[in-house]
Amino acid sequence: MGLGSDPCVVVVALIVAVLVVPLSCQRPQVVNIGAVFTFDSVIGRAAKVALDAAVSDVNADTRVLKETKLRLFMEDSACNVFHGSFGAFEVLEKEVVAMIGPISSSIAHTLSDIAKGIQFPLVSFAATDPTLSALQYPFFLRTTPDDAHQMSALVDLINFHGWKEVISVYSDDELGRNGVSALDDELYKKRSRISYKVPLSVHSDEKSIIDALEKSKSHGPRVYILHFGPDPLLRIFSIAQKLQMMTHEYVWLATDWLSVTLDSSLSDKSTLKRLEGVVGLRQHLPESLKMQQFRHKLLSNRSMNAYALHAYDTVWMIAYGIEKLLNEGINITFSYSEKLLHAQGTKLHLERIKFFNSGELLLEKLLQVNFTGIAGQVQFGSGRNAIGCDYEIINVDKTGVHTVGFWSKNGGFSIVAPETRHTQKKTGFVTDEKLGNITWPGGGHEKPRGWVIADSGNPLKIVIPKRVSFVEFVTEEKNSSHHIQGFCIDVFIEALKLVPYNVPYIFEPFGNGLSSPNYNQLIQMVADGVYDAAVGDIAIVPSRSKLVDFSQPYASTGLVVVIPSNDDNATWIFVRPFTIRLWSVVLASFLVIAVVIWILEHRINEDFRGPPRRQLTTMILFSFSTLFKRNQEDTISNLARLLMIVWLFLLMVLTASYTANLTSILTVQQLPSAITGIDSLRASEVPIGYQSGTVTLEYLTYSLGMARSRLVPLDSTEEYERALKLGPINWGGVAAIVDELPYIELFLAERTGFKIVGEPFMHRGWGFAFKRDSPLAIDMSTAILKLSESRKLHEIRKKWLCKSHCAEKSNWNPEPNQLHLKSFKGLYLVCIAITISAFLVYVLRMIRQFVRYRRMERTSSMPRASWSSSPTMRFRELMFDFVEFVDEKEEAIKGMFRGSDDLNNTSHVVEVQSDPEVPRK
Repeated sequence: MGLGSDPCVVVVALIVAVLVVPLSCQRPQVVNIGAVFTFDSVIGRAAKVALDAAVSDVNADTRVLKETKLRLFMEDSACNVFHGSFGAFEVLEKEVVAMIGPISSSIAHTLSDIAKGIQFPLVSFAATDPTLSALQYPFFLRTTPDDAHQMSALVDLINFHGWKEVISVYSDDELGRNGVSALDDELYKKRSRISYKVPLSVHSDEKSIIDALEKSKSHGPRVYILHFGPDPLLRIFSIAQKLQMMTHEYVWLATDWLSVTLDSSLSDKSTLKRLEGVVGLRQHLPESLKMQQFRHKLLSNRSMNAYALHAYDTVWMIAYGIEKLLNEGINITFSYSEKLLHAQGTKLHLERIKFFNSGELLLEKLLQVNFTGIAGQVQFGSGRNAIGCDYEIINVDKTGVHTVGFWSKNGGFSIVAPETRHTQKKTGFVTDEKLGNITWPGGGHEKPRGWVIADSGNPLKIVIPKRVSFVEFVTEEKNSSHHIQGFCIDVFIEALKLVPYNVPYIFEPFGNGLSSPNYNQLIQMVADGVYDAAVGDIAIVPSRSKLVDFSQPYASTGLVVVIPSNDDNATWIFVRPFTIRLWSVVLASFLVIAVVIWILEHRINEDFRGPPRRQLTTMILFSFSTLFKRNQEDTISNLARLLMIVWLFLLMVLTASYTANLTSILTVQQLPSAITGIDSLRASEVPIGYQSGTVTLEYLTYSLGMARSRLVPLDSTEEYERALKLGPINWGGVAAIVDELPYIELFLAERTGFKIVGEPFMHRGWGFAFKRDSPLAIDMSTAILKLSESRKLHEIRKKWLCKSHCAEKSNWNPEPNQLHLKSFKGLYLVCIAITISAFLVYVLRMIRQFVRYRRMERTSSMPRASWSSSPTMRFRELMFDFVEFVDEKEEAIKGMFRGSDDLNNTSHVVEVQSDPEVPRK
């Protein structure tokens, strides 16, 4: 029975195979597709040729649709939404399964709505508006990257050169507005921005373009981003050249519309001259065998561009999708729409339109297509857009259009093609990001700044604090000139001289002149755009850095604690009773006394004679030993004894005064202070002074948690001194002051009796504040570093902060209770008078004896050397003889005189009275 039933099953299967299967897999001979785009346009002219070539190549390749042929119906949209919509319905009457186009993003929005309503795939090869999203238009596909992708490349190019602000010039339509919106989003990710927008109507005349560009020149940025549809006339560059905007100060960056325009037309020398220095993007199409074959086939057509090649790949993509649909046994069928049959649009003949029944299924198959076309890989990613391509960076100069580098989404910039770099990446040979040599507007190769700060008509408005204390840092002269000066002002002016361009500016003081202003308000006004910058003693703190950009610090600072000086370093306390001048005079006095005593005792005292070294030692020890003990050497001369009496009296007064003053220093005000730094101050409850308007209050309250009731605002150094002297127990007094180090250095340099305790804390710096992303902040930072290297910053600091007190500060600061030279002026005058008198008496005696000695030599019979005839030589001989005479012993000289007297008495019987100093025998 089982065997008998098998023939029946076989027969039934054969009947089903013969009747049913052929009906479900019937392949049509022709499948219609449509295309709606602007024929008479840069892209359209090339796309028309590419579409025809693609249909021809698909039909010639039996591996794709086999015996089924493609038929293409094209309608001209005339770059108009109405004509585009009308053309779409014209094409739909041909029973098409999908539609290609349009080029215009404006028309694409309307046709995408039609495609959504009628449910057929609409595939565009040139509509790059990023707002054509899959959520709003589910039947819209795109075989070219949208503008968000190329804007990402453009922003990377801007960031690569360090520009932060740009001006966008764009067409005032969906393509321009939405493309610039994508540019703005990408710039925001890099902390850059569009500072000014220049929308231009598609039908703008030359005057309106000139007016728009002239207005843009009043803004600082000089980086212009151009985003239009392809323009064969390139009018924007001709007008920019007339306005002197194609110079070295300007940067012109173009999206891929420029490369499409240049690739689709022959550029002569005049065109290249107008475009010199322009940098643009071009879709990178890797070289392949298919590309070479296509170019060879269309050798006579030189207007091919990237979008035309995408159009060619679009036909192939639709062919692959139809093939997938047919392979699954889906028939190509159409039906009328009941809504359109009853529509009141008889002139449009909407009732004739048949709709493809499997449009949604075909859309799914198209999204699954993945093949390599002549323009690269054709594959859809998120948002139903083709996966983004790489870009070439092109540069125009007088000789032509050159590729200076490549950009890829994940690889950045390189002078190597992305496909080659990908190979290098696998082998580990990858270079850093770089581009080739770029010719900028004006013909130079140095990268333009890309912005100007201001012109003479619109100078920078710079706010300065109108201080009432510590005016050495910044102040306004109180006269009709309103001249601004100070340490901070000089640093700013000198740094501005090192910036390689002119920066017009005006200073505007802020404050009521009665108290120092709040610096946080200055910073907020800069952040709000009221002022362009702030210059002054402005501390760089995190809260302010969130609002503005600061330059490199030009002065390092930190908070310190100042208290009254009750105990100092006792290492050299023994020298404090006398001032440095008095110590110097005392030391000089010992040396002078030593020399005078030696002179007075040398001829008559054996203790002061001998070898030179012994005499010098004796002289010094004799003088200094008078402080401590009786001298081993006795004085014989009456003049020396008189001088020693006065000198010892002076020493007695000096030592007594020294002892008393040292005792006072060691016993008075030696109780150590309980405040040793910020930690002990924080733990106490004593009142603390701070400079009003500065960041100190914010730090003490928010960072250290001190109660605001403990903090006393002070406005000047006079108030500092008064509050510290009053102390914490009196009303208005404080136990310590917390302020930044530069202020305290000035305060201590002008006053004594105060000191810094502990180490500086909250280390910060002073800088100039600028609006966020201001390029001037970077250039001023570089200039400040140059000032530091050239020591110019040190000179400015010395000029303002070391006028009269720096030398004293670095050498010696007199204490209030030190003894000065004037305290012993009378004693020193007496001592000096006695010393000079004794010395003069001694010299006169020596001269008298020397004269007698010379007279004796002349009357004696002893031979002597003849005198020189020269007066000068005679004077020298006389002085030499006098020195020798003085160095002789007193007894020897007296003996010589006695011998001469005896000889005279014997020979001449003349009575000679002896010297009163020599005793008679």
